[in-house]
Amino acid sequence: MDAYSLIVIGSGPGGVSAARAYLSAGGAGPVLLLTADDDPPYQRPPLSKEALRSADAQALTPIDDDLADIEVRLSSPVAAVDLSRRWIRTAAQEIGFDHLVLAPGSHPALLPDLPSEADWHVLRTAADLRRLTTAAGQARTAVVVGSGFIGCEAAASLAIRGLQVTLVSPEIGPQQKRLGDDPSRAITGWLTSLDVRLLLGVEVSGVEAPRRVHLQNGTTLEPDLLLLALGATPSTDFLASSGLVLDEGRICVDRRLETSTRGVYAVGDAALAQHAVAGRAIAVEHWGDAEAMGTVAGRNAAGGSEVWDTVPGFWSEVGEHTLMYAAWGDGWDRLEVVEDGEAFTVWYARNDVLVGVLTHEHEDDYERGRALIAGGASLAAALSSG
Repeated sequence: MDAYSLIVIGSGPGGVSAARAYLSAGGAGPVLLLTADDDPPYQRPPLSKEALRSADAQALTPIDDDLADIEVRLSSPVAAVDLSRRWIRTAAQEIGFDHLVLAPGSHPALLPDLPSEADWHVLRTAADLRRLTTAAGQARTAVVVGSGFIGCEAAASLAIRGLQVTLVSPEIGPQQKRLGDDPSRAITGWLTSLDVRLLLGVEVSGVEAPRRVHLQNGTTLEPDLLLLALGATPSTDFLASSGLVLDEGRICVDRRLETSTRGVYAVGDAALAQHAVAGRAIAVEHWGDAEAMGTVAGRNAAGGSEVWDTVPGFWSEVGEHTLMYAAWGDGWDRLEVVEDGEAFTVWYARNDVLVGVLTHEHEDDYERGRALIAGGASLAAALSSG
């Protein structure tokens, strides 16, 4: 049986940064990175933005230009993990490890009772993008189901490509529950300025092949292209018999991102991690956070003792508009909006303690907000220091 000092499962930012940080911190080789993806590690954020708008969706941006010291095996999903014997099993073989970083990411959620013969798309991988752009090149109309960040970004990108786009969501406004009324109205305006039609406050009741979409209000849509953007589910089924502690599919880890098994770490979408500053377990699904977590886990696998302490945050592009958002992600009870023409900053608080910031064309507020959130500042302090 082959054996490696470190095995990383997953080729997203968490996995790649973990492998790179492990070696940079003096970890002994060899290092193996296993991924179910068919493409070498690439950046995913552009998939719903510039890559979807582009006439050439084949070009991918690598996560790391030099992985020569890391063995990368593509198209190699992991079937099982045995922690007591410290090996993983793929379809081809069993492979031993000294240290393991789990960064399997997530997969798109789907509508219930979706007919297998229906023609629908999701957008998570480069392969998804290639199928979607091929379909978009032959389509005149599109329906996007879901008003999360991916749904809004993709709806805008498809409209920029020239499609007549309808976005369907049970929310009364895009991102209204997460971000509040004012940001939701801004996103609505950006989408409608691109001629995206919004059908809000309504759920999909069913889908018939090939692309007939039935809504609960009695409306039926028959687009040339159907994209489901309904969120994501942790890709952790292969860990069902591993003995690891899972919470709603996420791997529970401590502040060092280590599981209950020594030398086994988890990062990114599939992790539920204790945060050193927030003082509680947090789940994040953002690119930069997975990268930061991977760096911590990789260094710790090499003998370090670092903790995950960065405030979660990410950027989103809806057409030509960029939102920058940082927050603990577990709710707020008050928000304050500070506007400056078309630019704005939204401050979020719970019990008058700052828990989030959202900015449009105010990058300085975003950076200042992350520092204030990390310091446990009050909402009043955020408003007075602007």
